[in-house]
Amino acid sequence: MLTPPERLRDRISQLIFPRIGSNMMPTISVEDDAERIEDLMEDFPIGGLCLFNGDRIRTPQTLARLQSKAAYPLLIATDMERGLGQQLKGATVFPHAMAFQATGEEDEALLEASSRAAAREALAAGLHISFSPVADINSNPANPIISTRAYGTTPDTVSRLLSAYMRGCQYEGLFTTAKHFPGHGDTDVDSHEALPVVERDRASLDELELAPFRKAIGNGVSLIMTAHVAYPALDPSGIEATRSGPIMTGVLRKDLGFKGVIISDSLLMAGAGGREEHPGEMAAALIEAGLDILLDIKDVPQTVDYLVSAVRSGRLDESLIDAALERVWSLKVRFAARFGKGAFVDPSLAVPYSEIGCDEHRALADRIARRAVQVAIGDEESLRVPTPHLGQRGPICFLVRPHTTYNDPTQAPLETAFLQAFPEGQYIEINPESAEDDLQELIDAAGKHSLVIVAAVVKPAAWHKFGLLPFQKQFIRDLVDRYPVWLAALGSPLLLADFQDVPAGICVYSDVEPSMNALVDFLKDHAGSQTPIVTSLPPS
Repeated sequence: MLTPPERLRDRISQLIFPRIGSNMMPTISVEDDAERIEDLMEDFPIGGLCLFNGDRIRTPQTLARLQSKAAYPLLIATDMERGLGQQLKGATVFPHAMAFQATGEEDEALLEASSRAAAREALAAGLHISFSPVADINSNPANPIISTRAYGTTPDTVSRLLSAYMRGCQYEGLFTTAKHFPGHGDTDVDSHEALPVVERDRASLDELELAPFRKAIGNGVSLIMTAHVAYPALDPSGIEATRSGPIMTGVLRKDLGFKGVIISDSLLMAGAGGREEHPGEMAAALIEAGLDILLDIKDVPQTVDYLVSAVRSGRLDESLIDAALERVWSLKVRFAARFGKGAFVDPSLAVPYSEIGCDEHRALADRIARRAVQVAIGDEESLRVPTPHLGQRGPICFLVRPHTTYNDPTQAPLETAFLQAFPEGQYIEINPESAEDDLQELIDAAGKHSLVIVAAVVKPAAWHKFGLLPFQKQFIRDLVDRYPVWLAALGSPLLLADFQDVPAGICVYSDVEPSMNALVDFLKDHAGSQTPIVTSLPPS
């Protein structure tokens, strides 16, 4: 039996989930950040952690150590839309959500299987909450932060697929989080950098944005994460949904009937507002709006001290703290009831450690990635490679990345897979640091190859601009104007819209390792038999 804390300071601390580790520059691993968390827990018995940048071997041990030192069991949560491998190096990584709608009639079965596998890996590592599924609808193709993270462009598709994702997690016992309420899909601004505004009227919001959340609530989603987005039709004040009482208490609690845990998106994001105000003042406003968990707040001691003072002075109603704690604590009780209290410290009581990154899960990820490959432009005729000329080299592949500073554990090298498949070929990356003066030379040299392939990554990433850099787009255009280029979208199909004149446009919807390997397999199937290259004249 788990007994919740009685002291006000401890009850408030249970509502706060700071991060451990970071993928942002300067990066810090879970292990290197653990001492800070241990020191924090001595005075502030936090309710849980938001995990970034771990690894399969050390992180489960680190989490077990932290649990053994915690006054109350910690709920460990993480962003794992693409599987546990998104945050723990060595765990299985799955393609982006958008890839599943491309897999055909097996989409629900494959998604449910992948979420079951991901849930088992998370539980085996000592995690309890997935910050997924994304319930946003990708209604704005240029959305800089949702895009390939969404399951589709319609409420029906998103509702259907998020239900499949939830079934898998719930079957295994991992708590799910629908995000970002009331919908981030129709924005054209990244809420990490600024406050987006959705101008739809209430009727449109009910029909579109709110529909997947309604479905998630009906299916028993445990948590809902807020959007740092303004919705004037729901709250005319124009403040972000995260701190809006009319949206959180009015729409989510009363209109939609959600009784679970409301958690903020990261409070370090610019869209959260209040960057100059005292973190405690922000926290008080969020609790009054109806939130239960404050995620990633910048100063835990200041926040807790302020909230304690606010309750004691009567500025903040203590019943709001108690109600939030009851909802958060219920997750801990549910986990202990299913797996036993000891599973917080020893996750093997829930799922064996050996399942993390196992061959079965990796094979499933590969299968999903292969099924998701689609030819968006061209046909069988345009996918035929002419017989190479005498002296012509194997295919050349350019990988175009608009940013490389983000330490993403799912980032996978295309080079190895491509050169294994085409040992006579050549591989070149075009990154933000690439010297523009050298590009013309590369364009000229591409004509010496039997096939020119361009693979480009256009995907959402926090605090990064969405889309290709202007010089990269021009580089691709110059290649397309001179050669019959095969263009592959390792992410958003929006890339292909600017190059409709290519003979072959291929979309794999993701840049994770299984998707890169699936692209290479596709290239091998269609171009491999055409590349027995004669690189020089035989001796006379």
